[in-house]
Amino acid sequence: MEAKQSEIISRICCLGLNFKPLKELGSLYNGLSGKSKADFVNGNAKFISYMNVYSNPAVNTQITDYVNISPNEKQNTVKYGDVLFTGSSETPDECGISSVVTNEIKEPIYLNSFCFGFRLNDKNMFLPEFLKHLFRSDYMRNAIGKTASGVTRFNVSKARFEKIKIPIPPLPIQQEIVKILNSFTELETELETELETELEKRQKQYEYYKKKLLNISQNIERQPLETVFNLRNGYTPPKAKSEFWTNGTIPWFRMDDIRLNGTILNNSLLHVSKTAVKGENLFPANSILVATSATVGIHALITIPHLSNQRFVSLSLKPEYKDKLDMKFIYYYFDLLDEWCLKNTTKSSFLSVNMHEFKKFPIPLPPLSEQQRIVNILDKFESLVNDISIGLPAEIKARHKQYEYYRDKLLTFKELT
Repeated sequence: MEAKQSEIISRICCLGLNFKPLKELGSLYNGLSGKSKADFVNGNAKFISYMNVYSNPAVNTQITDYVNISPNEKQNTVKYGDVLFTGSSETPDECGISSVVTNEIKEPIYLNSFCFGFRLNDKNMFLPEFLKHLFRSDYMRNAIGKTASGVTRFNVSKARFEKIKIPIPPLPIQQEIVKILNSFTELETELETELETELEKRQKQYEYYKKKLLNISQNIERQPLETVFNLRNGYTPPKAKSEFWTNGTIPWFRMDDIRLNGTILNNSLLHVSKTAVKGENLFPANSILVATSATVGIHALITIPHLSNQRFVSLSLKPEYKDKLDMKFIYYYFDLLDEWCLKNTTKSSFLSVNMHEFKKFPIPLPPLSEQQRIVNILDKFESLVNDISIGLPAEIKARHKQYEYYRDKLLTFKELT
């Protein structure tokens, strides 16, 4: 950072500014209401998804998500300058994640029902680009985090949210901050584009060889899945019973664990107590969880004793097959099971795998030496994909840390008393 910019940082940080609660600066509004799943099939209007808000400090207006909106239907639309927030999440840290509408909107665009919006009374008080940085700063994330409460699912209290006080810098100061912080994010975006291009090449190569290796000869013995594995359904202990969730030590896995930490896991985001265990013992270590409802076609190898929610079925090897199958081989082979699950579903209130046919899925039993050969090759390919993290991702991470440092330094103000 140039000396001039350092001076600006020092000057800004020493400023005393007016702080006002959000309630005095604007109003909150809700996302879509009264919609069923059918309304999201062949929709006629665009809407901003939860992941769009969660993933982007500035809303991505290249929208491909649609919902049916009837003529004269009363729903809130999103406007330029609005700040959108995730309303609830399975972890408190993910509540109230912000995304700002920094582009002019020329058509009606709606907001998903799991988010809410904030609209300023005076659009000229803040630059949307400034708010993009402000609401993701440490100061704001700490303040927003205090408005969320829950046990297994956390929700933002809008009454507490409206009381959050934010600084109001002069527009020239906002412009200078935006200029400095955008310089970091622009470079980060360039590096990410370069990384994504390289990763895509390596991933395609990996997928090609994985399919060849997992194309097991038809001459190899196969057994139905239910013959090879013990199957147990996951479950969610009653949330109303605090003794099931307080000071828990037993890992309890959900889809968020896979989304955030990958598909080979040795810990979970949430834990339950021993009193929450019903019936049999825990799911054994080195079991595979397969998502068979809602978000189907995903699996993970869990290396520790555990439990899971009801979206998963746990598969553990029966004793007579422990010397015949390598679970790491099964972990790789279940990419084919994931594909099968997506093609064999039933629809009721949500997507579910046809479990009758699921239990018949054929499991090949090649010699252990062949299984281990396949595992060794695929492990090396995974390393080739992941090893790039030593290069560009490390540089991206360093740039992002630098951005966060200056963002929080620039956006820490003294309140005028």
